[in-house]
Amino acid sequence: MRKQNKFPGAVGIDFGTTNSSIALSAEDHDVRLASFPFQGAPTPSFRSVIYLEQVRTQAGPRKSVALTGPAAIERYLDTDEKGRLIQSLKSHLPSRTLTGTAIFGRNYRVEELIARIVKDLREAAETQWQRPIRSAVVGRPVRFVGAASDEDDEFAVGRLREAFLEAGFEQVEFELEPIAAAYAYESTLEHDELILIGDFGGGTSDFSLLRVGPGVRKRGRLPEDLLASGGVGLAGDAFDARLVRKLVSPALGSESEVRSFGKLLPAVPAWIYANLERWHYLSFLRTNNVREILRGAHHRALEPEKIEALISLIEEDLGYQLHRAVQKVKCDLSLRNETEFRFNEGTFDLRIPVTRHEFESWIREDLESVEQCVDGLLERAGVEPGQVDRVFLTGGTSFVPSVRRIFTKRFGKDKLRSGNEFTSVAYGLALRGREMLGQ
Repeated sequence: MRKQNKFPGAVGIDFGTTNSSIALSAEDHDVRLASFPFQGAPTPSFRSVIYLEQVRTQAGPRKSVALTGPAAIERYLDTDEKGRLIQSLKSHLPSRTLTGTAIFGRNYRVEELIARIVKDLREAAETQWQRPIRSAVVGRPVRFVGAASDEDDEFAVGRLREAFLEAGFEQVEFELEPIAAAYAYESTLEHDELILIGDFGGGTSDFSLLRVGPGVRKRGRLPEDLLASGGVGLAGDAFDARLVRKLVSPALGSESEVRSFGKLLPAVPAWIYANLERWHYLSFLRTNNVREILRGAHHRALEPEKIEALISLIEEDLGYQLHRAVQKVKCDLSLRNETEFRFNEGTFDLRIPVTRHEFESWIREDLESVEQCVDGLLERAGVEPGQVDRVFLTGGTSFVPSVRRIFTKRFGKDKLRSGNEFTSVAYGLALRGREMLGQ
């Protein structure tokens, strides 16, 4: 009798805009999530960041050192002389113009930076699971942030594939992130259902309408089981940007003016604050050109103390801390009707009251985009809301009350289900990988 080869296991990787995770569907059919140490406790979330700094060698000259994930965050928070913390690299993939960045006199391609993050994620999981990882099913959004066409999405996928190959992978298959979340939800079912999946990431909100369940698995999946997919290039980061625009930027001079030839003009160009809203761009503002602009604005502004605060934010490279404060106020507003935005870092001590009603008014256009996407999905599939058995929502932004109301209004509160906001996609990708291997 021919000896059957041992099942090598199937790996799923969710490389996210903000967080990444990796899961293994092993021989015993259990799905295991890798965990990573962060501030003394394990976490299944590997922050999608890379931190580069220069350190002195014994010989004297400086050399660049790179850390990724939780280790990058810890090093960035612990060091006084900040290096460069690069975040949200996934959001740059559809861009044909943003190919890389210069750090400490060396040019780094976007793919190269992503590859370093993915390589460290892979090697940490290899150590934990005591097995090599050379193939994986990788999640991708229905629509990448900034993608204006299918061609842009395919371009982004090509760059992401290149990064994974550069990180040491030999075989990479891609699956839509909402479909991966559907696999995670399906693993809990004892009967077939028609479900709507909503996957709210840091950069994209993706939706799929499909049939899942034990009966579907038994007969074999058919192309028509996926009725429709759609997505919009906005989610958590877009909501964060609205909070920065309304709460933080005014305290940093976005509404400040200078007097020039008898006229009042903006003290600082609007594009600087636009970059501030995309907090992962903050480190890109540490240039001589921006410094010169801000020095001039500080000298002429009617509210120089606000411009000085903006200069400090950029020079102290407090993008991560700002993001953390914004995330906290967003979470607080998901639980209560009012809270206080607090940003107490470095030379800052900002305290600004904010209500849920204000926040919802700031994100109204974003909510309308999500509504239009969901309604369009149902229309293309020819499905009425009442025909949908369950709505499975995953991702941190899915807990924002105004987001949940979109689905409660259409489908009813009883149909809504939630999954782990950080690991559902990786879990489902591992299950999808097992299915691809015929196991």
